[in-house]
Amino acid sequence: MSKKIAIPTNGEVLDAHFGRAAGFTVFEIEGNNARKVELLDVTGLQHQHEGIADLFKRNEVEVLVCGGIGGGMINGLNGVGISVLTGASGNVVDVAQEYARGNLVSTGSICQEHHDHSHGHQH
Repeated sequence: MSKKIAIPTNGEVLDAHFGRAAGFTVFEIEGNNARKVELLDVTGLQHQHEGIADLFKRNEVEVLVCGGIGGGMINGLNGVGISVLTGASGNVVDVAQEYARGNLVSTGSICQEHHDHSHGHQH
């Protein structure tokens, strides 16, 4: 049984700041293999919890693999059935392969500045 994961992407590298990512690379995970499916453009959706969660659901993404992320976004994704794995870094293809092999463990890394939802800070 396969599943789809999304990784915030900056070129070929995982974008460490989820809220600033302009795109997400989607991989299909089947067994121990990851196959690149598509790149989702989220220009204009940065820091919009519902918009990103809806985009992931429409594209059948089940897991977000990222570096850091705010607690509000985690709650929004979990609320629509999407799991979040934090603390990842590196080349997106390598990260997807490590996920497929079961070698990634979530660090629980939450960006604390996102809890107030003011978004007045600069990124």
